[in-house]
Amino acid sequence: MSLYEEFCISSNGISSKNNDDFDLFPFGKINLDNVAKCLGHDFDNEPFMFDNLLDVHTIHQNGIASKTEHEKVEDLFRANYNQELHNNVDNKNVANSSSSIANGSAQSESVAWDRTHLLNLVGNEDVLDAVIGTIDTDKSNDEIQEHLFDLLGFDQLELIMSILTNRDTIMKQLHKSEAISQAVRNHMKNTNSTQSHPVIGVKVQSAEEKYLEKVYRKEEKKAIKRGEGPNGHLAQEAEVQVGKSMHSKIQKATSRYGTGGYSSEFSPGDLPNVFDSYAAAKQTAGFISGVKMVLPENATRKDKQECEEVSIPAVKATLPEHIAQKPLIQISSLDGLAQKVFKGMKCLNRIQSIVYETAIGTNENLLICAPTGAGKTNIALLTVLHCIQDHIEDGIIRKDQFKIVYVAPMKALAAEMTANFSKRLSPLGVQVRELTGDMQLTKMEISQTQMLVTTPEKWDVVTRKSTGDVALTQIVKLLIIDEVHLLHGDRGPVVESLVARTLRQVESSQRMIRIVGLSATLPNYVDVARFLRVSLRVGLFYFDHRFRPVPLGQTFIGVKSLSILEQQRQMDVCCYDKVFEKVTKKHQVMVFVHARNATVKTAENLIEQASRYGQLEIFQVKPGDETGRSDYGKALKSLERSRNKKLAELFVNGFAVHHAGLLRSDRSLIEKLFSDGLVRVLVCTATLAWGVNLPAHAVIIKGTEIYDAKQGNFVDLGILDVLQIFGRAGRPQFDTEGDGTIITTHDKLAHYLSLLTNQYPIESSFIKFLADNLNAEIALGSVTNIDEATEWLTYTYLYVRMRRNPQLYGLQYMEANDDPLLTIRRKELILDAAKNLEKAQMIRLGDRTEYLHSTDLGRTASHFYIKYDTIETFNETMCAIMSHDQILMMISKASEFEQIKVRDDELDELDELTEKYCYLKVWGGSENIHGKVNILIQTYISKGFLKSFSLMSDTQYIIQNAVRICRAFFEMVLRQNNPLLAARLLDFSKMIDQQLWNDSHPLRQHKFLSFEILEKLEKKKVRLDFLRETSANDIGALITHMKMGTTVKRCAEEFPLLNIEFTIQPITRNVLRIKLFIEPSFKWNDRFHGNVSESFWIWVLKNETQELVFTIPVAEPLPTQYHIRVISDRWLACDNLVPVSFRHLILPEDHPPNTDLLDLDPLPVSALKDIQFELLYSDKFSYFNPIQTQIFHCLFHTDANCLVGAPTGSGKTIAAEMAMFRTFKVYPKSKVVYIAPLKALVRERVIDWRERLQGRLGRKVVELTGDVTPDMRAIMEADVIVTTPEKWDGVSRSWQTRSYVQARSSWKDRGPVLEVIVSRTNYISQHTQRNLRIIGLSTALANAKDLADWLGIKGKMGLYNFRPSVRPVPIEVHVQGFHGKHYCPRMATMNKPTYQAIREHSPAKPVLVFVSSRRQTRLTALDLIAYLAAEGNPKQWLHLDETQMDHIISGIKEPNLKLTLSFGIGIHHAGLQDHDRKVVEELFVNQKIQVLVATATLAWGVNFPAHLVVIKGTEYYDGKSHRYVDMPITDVLQMMGRAGRPQFDTSGTAMVFVHDQKKSFYKKFLYEPFPVESSLLDVMPDHLNAEIVAGTISSTQEALDYLTYTYFFRRLVQNPSYYKLDNCEPNAVNKFLSKVVADSFKVLESASCIFVHDDLRTVEPTSFGRISSYYYLSHETMQLFKDALRSNFSYKELMLVLTDAHEYAQLPVRHNEDLLNEELAKGCPVEVLAGTYNSPHTKAHLLLQCHFSRLQLPSSDYYTDLKSVLDQSIRILQAMIDSCAETGWLSPTLSCINLIQMIVQARWIDDDDFLCLPFVQEEDVFSIVEKFNVDTLPLLQLKTKNNLATLEKCLLPTMEAFKVEMICKVLEELPVISITATAHYDDVHVLIPLSNRQTNEWTDLPAGKDMTLIFSLTRENKSGKDMKAFAPKFPKSKDEGWFLVLGDVEKKEVVALKRTGGIKRNCQQKLAITTPEVEGRIIYHLYLMSDCYLGLDLQYQLFLNITASNNISKFGNGDMTEL
Repeated sequence: MSLYEEFCISSNGISSKNNDDFDLFPFGKINLDNVAKCLGHDFDNEPFMFDNLLDVHTIHQNGIASKTEHEKVEDLFRANYNQELHNNVDNKNVANSSSSIANGSAQSESVAWDRTHLLNLVGNEDVLDAVIGTIDTDKSNDEIQEHLFDLLGFDQLELIMSILTNRDTIMKQLHKSEAISQAVRNHMKNTNSTQSHPVIGVKVQSAEEKYLEKVYRKEEKKAIKRGEGPNGHLAQEAEVQVGKSMHSKIQKATSRYGTGGYSSEFSPGDLPNVFDSYAAAKQTAGFISGVKMVLPENATRKDKQECEEVSIPAVKATLPEHIAQKPLIQISSLDGLAQKVFKGMKCLNRIQSIVYETAIGTNENLLICAPTGAGKTNIALLTVLHCIQDHIEDGIIRKDQFKIVYVAPMKALAAEMTANFSKRLSPLGVQVRELTGDMQLTKMEISQTQMLVTTPEKWDVVTRKSTGDVALTQIVKLLIIDEVHLLHGDRGPVVESLVARTLRQVESSQRMIRIVGLSATLPNYVDVARFLRVSLRVGLFYFDHRFRPVPLGQTFIGVKSLSILEQQRQMDVCCYDKVFEKVTKKHQVMVFVHARNATVKTAENLIEQASRYGQLEIFQVKPGDETGRSDYGKALKSLERSRNKKLAELFVNGFAVHHAGLLRSDRSLIEKLFSDGLVRVLVCTATLAWGVNLPAHAVIIKGTEIYDAKQGNFVDLGILDVLQIFGRAGRPQFDTEGDGTIITTHDKLAHYLSLLTNQYPIESSFIKFLADNLNAEIALGSVTNIDEATEWLTYTYLYVRMRRNPQLYGLQYMEANDDPLLTIRRKELILDAAKNLEKAQMIRLGDRTEYLHSTDLGRTASHFYIKYDTIETFNETMCAIMSHDQILMMISKASEFEQIKVRDDELDELDELTEKYCYLKVWGGSENIHGKVNILIQTYISKGFLKSFSLMSDTQYIIQNAVRICRAFFEMVLRQNNPLLAARLLDFSKMIDQQLWNDSHPLRQHKFLSFEILEKLEKKKVRLDFLRETSANDIGALITHMKMGTTVKRCAEEFPLLNIEFTIQPITRNVLRIKLFIEPSFKWNDRFHGNVSESFWIWVLKNETQELVFTIPVAEPLPTQYHIRVISDRWLACDNLVPVSFRHLILPEDHPPNTDLLDLDPLPVSALKDIQFELLYSDKFSYFNPIQTQIFHCLFHTDANCLVGAPTGSGKTIAAEMAMFRTFKVYPKSKVVYIAPLKALVRERVIDWRERLQGRLGRKVVELTGDVTPDMRAIMEADVIVTTPEKWDGVSRSWQTRSYVQARSSWKDRGPVLEVIVSRTNYISQHTQRNLRIIGLSTALANAKDLADWLGIKGKMGLYNFRPSVRPVPIEVHVQGFHGKHYCPRMATMNKPTYQAIREHSPAKPVLVFVSSRRQTRLTALDLIAYLAAEGNPKQWLHLDETQMDHIISGIKEPNLKLTLSFGIGIHHAGLQDHDRKVVEELFVNQKIQVLVATATLAWGVNFPAHLVVIKGTEYYDGKSHRYVDMPITDVLQMMGRAGRPQFDTSGTAMVFVHDQKKSFYKKFLYEPFPVESSLLDVMPDHLNAEIVAGTISSTQEALDYLTYTYFFRRLVQNPSYYKLDNCEPNAVNKFLSKVVADSFKVLESASCIFVHDDLRTVEPTSFGRISSYYYLSHETMQLFKDALRSNFSYKELMLVLTDAHEYAQLPVRHNEDLLNEELAKGCPVEVLAGTYNSPHTKAHLLLQCHFSRLQLPSSDYYTDLKSVLDQSIRILQAMIDSCAETGWLSPTLSCINLIQMIVQARWIDDDDFLCLPFVQEEDVFSIVEKFNVDTLPLLQLKTKNNLATLEKCLLPTMEAFKVEMICKVLEELPVISITATAHYDDVHVLIPLSNRQTNEWTDLPAGKDMTLIFSLTRENKSGKDMKAFAPKFPKSKDEGWFLVLGDVEKKEVVALKRTGGIKRNCQQKLAITTPEVEGRIIYHLYLMSDCYLGLDLQYQLFLNITASNNISKFGNGDMTEL
């Protein structure tokens, strides 16, 4: 037994029989202890420890692979020996021999003065040898010093001094190293070379082990002296212990380092789906160290003079027994979907059958490693099928719920896979489309596609954009990456980036995306599986060569010549020999070369050799012989037509070439000919192996050196490329075996022979492209700081390989050992990349916070896929003014063109192209890459002719990239506000797009004009505008072609030009608002313009005028003019330059300064001097805040009007209460009216004041809104009326009594109403001499003085306009801009910054997040949850016990709210039910939840301050204009004002997230007071009409007088240009106002609202005008009634008129709701006009239908919208009733009343009346009818009167008791009315019998007499207590009411109409009529119709005999007829 434990591993998987020639450098055990003895080192003190078992395979990757094997072992041992030796010295501080080392010798010896260290210092091997030779002599230091200076130079003084000081140490180290080398060499020499497998032995000992060994050796020596072996007890124990200890040490070391940072989870034998015959060999030391393995026993070797050839014949592999016996899966056993997809196949192959269960039965990520041609595509199809099956509901594939993405490595393969998948999936109706650089898809096409086949780069572009495609990436459910082993190449980083982004998206969104990787066989499949997050036991499938469908024979040929030319000749000869050999056997051959021009050269060389040997006929395919083909002639003709004449020449001899430089058509033709067997030998480049599945029997790789443009030299062909090419050998359908041959140089033969062992793992090249990918993630928003970026790296393949092989990536093993997660190294990489990006101005890196912010430059680079190097070029080259040639030079220098080669054979043609086609200067010349790019771009624009096919291919690549780069540069410059250069860049981009120079005639862009016509137009210099204005005949004469005149004219008119008009409105002295009105001035032609909109950087639709509003800054002195330039995005010479003159512009005056906040002592609440008032505040605070203190005197001690402008949160509501207290004290009988802008705010005030003012002070508070309308008695008794502007406007129009009005400031939509209220108040005060106090409360204003003057505030008393910064709690405002044109994706990018803002500014304090819509509340909250889930504490924002929260959640109705509350996040919007909303509010106010995501209305409606406010977006969707518009600035200020809690915070924070283009605007107005302008002008007609009806205005002069009381008048004079007034002269102002009044009167007269007398000055109201004013309707609605209503309309037609009312124009149609409306329309009985689903009127119509049909609405938003529609519908219908009655139309009047009944009851008029009862369904109706034999509600009431038990018995079997009880109660309370009629005239009372159709009793009445009909109404049953109607579906309580309609049915006229309220007992109603002048009989019909119930209407007939006789009976009888 050996004295020590050996560590020996053998290569078991390789044959070892008598292959001595190939058993290269085997080696056995080496005892390092013996080596140490050779060096004179004694291990008695410390043993030599070999803790770090270095992976010599890693050394391979560091470039040392070319060393001989004994050199590798020597290096390994030397490194470890020296490391341990120096560790011992460091640890013990002892030296081997103190006498041999001078001062500090121990310290110096701790430095590794070995050859490696010296080489690092010196830097050159030759110089190092000279240095060593110099110091290894007997000369003194002084003598050798001069020589060292000569060698190293005087700048290396310190190094020379160090070498001289440590000279002895250095030589000692070098001698030791030499001793190691000698020991290794001796051992290698003496080792038996016939050893069957390589073994490595290493002695591993600890101190204890060394001690035991010493004991053993002593015993052994003693035994030898005695002549016996060591048998002592102690020695035996020592031997056993040493062995055990060392064995344990080895196991620990291998487990620790064997996986390079990953624990050894599995060996290949543990993985059930890994079939790797080399698995055992891969674990051997020999494999790890890179030694060469023994070749198979059937391999042969031929050593010739010129070459050496190693052949390994194909052998039929034997599959593992358990696999071979497993039956294949039959297609017939699959489900129906799979059978359709795999139609034509009988069964799955072996690999597919193994993977089947996992692929189609689970959602596991997969990695499939299998030989080429093994059927991986069908495995991908199985996963596609699984994805489809997951989205089948009720047998229907939900195609809109998923997307599948297949990433193919090349565009050619993408096209092939698209065709393949389309064919397979077409039976399922699944759409497959290609999405590559060549195949762009529209948004509609993408939405209609279920499977996208794309390339890595294209999908990277799609996913790195945060705009536009976010919805696409969110529904991707399956990502298939083909050829995933491309990770090793330059495109690998793209795949890494894609996978990392997908994995992070899965984690953040918690949405599953399955990743499937398909790969050829690769060695480190476990690493790739870990990278793809594949479960190694379930999802990892590895199939080795045994599963190859066709066995592969391999031949390796190494030519021996060292001369380049001779090598090439020998390769040609070898290649021909192999080609001839295969073709002779009737096989096809593919020869792979590595350059495009080499294809033709090789083919010609092969033909030449065949000719030389007389063997050419063997290669030729001739028509007629047995090998010929019938279509040979057709093929030859096709090739002869090709521009590439070489193809036909080669084809005749049976050869063809294929490379990317050929035209696409030529490539396709060659592929077809080879597939058909018409080509014997195909010479091609490697792109064919990757891009197209075109197998051949034999493949030959001729040469293995390829040129790397980046490195500037030749590199070896990659192993994966060899695998891919060899994978094309063997055709599964035809061949039993394939053959692969590789011809290389002799020195590379061993390298490629190692291909057999697959021992070269694929590495990551992510570091090279780290900056680009990091920039993409920062721009996307997924990485926002250094820590996140460091974490992001862990998702890459780079991280996996860095842990496995740290040395390759710049780490030492000790570094990796100290930092196993590589956190430090990852952070270093990120910081380096981030600093480079910051230097290039692509990002901003926060020094302190380490935050990463993307810049415009970085975002643009990411979106346009521009490389970091190109941006550096841009930064260096770009200047403010550049000509076109400089622009082209800058584009040509882009790093995207680095791979372009300048070939010698192209130079002449490039020079020719320069001379012929280049109009711009060519910078760099044809010999440089950028010069070549420049020439080819200019040639392309000039439509030049290219001869060389390589130049054609290069041009195609260059143009694709040049357009993209130019567009990127354009956007970069545009964002730098450089209009001149931006226009030139856009111009150049369009030149490339259109292939046209910008000085050419614009019509050259029109494809339908001939070259001759265009030539004539250019020669005569005919301008485009001339052609548009000239007749066709004149044009025909001009071009001497009369027929073409019309065509040219049409083309000129189709050229896209615009008409532009503008208006200017000054906002302040330095901000202007410009409105552009843009109208297309061209005729649309789909053939010319395409089927998409024309883009002018403003979207212009067909035949529609667009309005664009933007603000610009101006500086004083004012420039004479600005220019607006509108440029087409596509067409050259298509732009408009509009001068904006400021000549007549009048800027508003500078605003007066703000009110200073005085330094006053805070006023105590006791200053109110009323204990009741004081008690209202004592529980909240003791002192008023500084603002309240300063305004207290004015508000509480005076009656002066007051305007308070102060920031939100300043306590203005308390200021209002101060003024109210004065009213209560001084004017106790007066009323206070508080006008709040929103109903929600009204509600909040009412709740608060009812508790405080009403409950404690006894002051009655009444709410007056659209939802709550108290009766007049309640209003009269009220002390405080809280109302909305519109409601108070309606009330005050009648000049009723009112005392005090308090108004909030004007805002955008309600501003005109507030203005009218105050104007009317001022007018009333002036004319009635009654003083009405007005208190205005507002945010800080710029023009507060104007408002104060208008409000009647004199002097400084009453005007308090504080600065925005004056707040009780100071706030810090951050305005952050976000890039992106599209709203929804931009909102999505704001979610992560929102989360970070919460983490940074308010980690534990309340946070309000304001968004624009209810949908955004949900999306934002869910994203915040996702970010929380990614952290360790997802419930950190929940400050309530989870059990308690679960109890609260159980009562919540909204499902999204249930989810968010459990994470401490609330959502708040108007769509929530009241209970849910109150619960959320309580939780937030009490700080049980930390974050509340709410719509902007919450800022106005409820006072919920928070420490942090985030305003996520400042736009909202305007349903009227169908686009996103800006919020009013006052809304933004109001939301900001919620930041900071006065009682808790010393400061607050507001984050305002805006569109980056508006950032400067918001920064200005958030810090400056905002000027308030009047918006009365837009609604002037309605308000003038109201005053005309009220009698305030009766003439034009009175209208002008009235306007002088408005705020509009004040601002008109102050800022005339804003209102389009040219000057402020009195005559001009008077003329302007007169025109305003005249225009308003004209509009009102057109709508029949007023009547203008002949003098054109006097006006009076009409009935329509009164109706409009009374019901608060727009004059536009009255115009609609006038135009649309007809006498014969049914209720369906009236519904259409109702929903077309102007009041519904503001009903929001949100984004994508047009699609929901279209779906709703399908379920509605009344059709709506198709194509109008985005109309608010159509939506209102559909909502009403859904209400009547009681259909489920698609979202909570729709229920809120329905409530809004119903709220307004009653008012509009009442106006319609009055309008119809006024016109005298009976039928539409009655139908309108029916519509009111339908709306209140939510039933159609045709529905059964019984359905209006609660809980009654259709089946219950049948039971009732059958049981009681009734068909109306009154009859059922009659049958069940005093006997409800019978109804209970009827319903109880099918209904619960409480429901039956409810039905009986409602039925009992339904009104039963009886009626009598009497006529009164001239003190005569005539009883009129009310008859039914059976009795005719006539009543005499005098003709032509005015009389009153008195109807006595009696309720026959008991009414409910509150007289409320039963209307469960109506949104608010409804009082019972009735209509009395008297009509003449014969004439279809309304005689009289009267409304009455609910009838509790008895009431009388009077109708005034005039009897007809003509005597005779007449029948009137009386209709008593409910305004809330269906089925209770009563109809009576009045039989009247009109006579002149006075003898009239006073008695009559009438019967009641029921309807």
